[in-house]
Amino acid sequence: MPQEGDAITGYFKEDSTITVHDATCNAVQAFRTERLLRVTWDEIRKTETSADSDALPPEFAELDETDYFILKHHQELGMDYSIVVAETLRIPLEETHRRHRKLRDLGGLKRVEGRIIHYRKNIVKGKWIKHRNHTYYELTPEGKMWIQAFENQQAASGV
Repeated sequence: MPQEGDAITGYFKEDSTITVHDATCNAVQAFRTERLLRVTWDEIRKTETSADSDALPPEFAELDETDYFILKHHQELGMDYSIVVAETLRIPLEETHRRHRKLRDLGGLKRVEGRIIHYRKNIVKGKWIKHRNHTYYELTPEGKMWIQAFENQQAASGV
């Protein structure tokens, strides 16, 4: 987490977001160089100011840290179903079901209908499988906005 005044670099992620890192961070060395971006603290301040001025919908007040982790799971791993999310985040399955429904009802996740799912590496290698017994969810634009708002709040509070 870079502090203002530190040398920084941006990284253009697969989901089209840009993360900011301390330029001396070891993780930066492992990033794909064609995705590294020059960023300045002035650009960061402008982005934070415009993000702060955008009013968040009232639904955001209903979210907590566990909701953030579920949304972040979907941002990083894509569409998934409650069992995998529960196991990955170590949340009881019933709680994960409840939170998936809540996040869907609020508009941060949407239910994936009638798609063939390509399993992640090492689960069923090279196979396309349609799972009829699982309800898959994926992140919506609102969910992405909520993730950014959570991360802005954490950065502002120094967490």
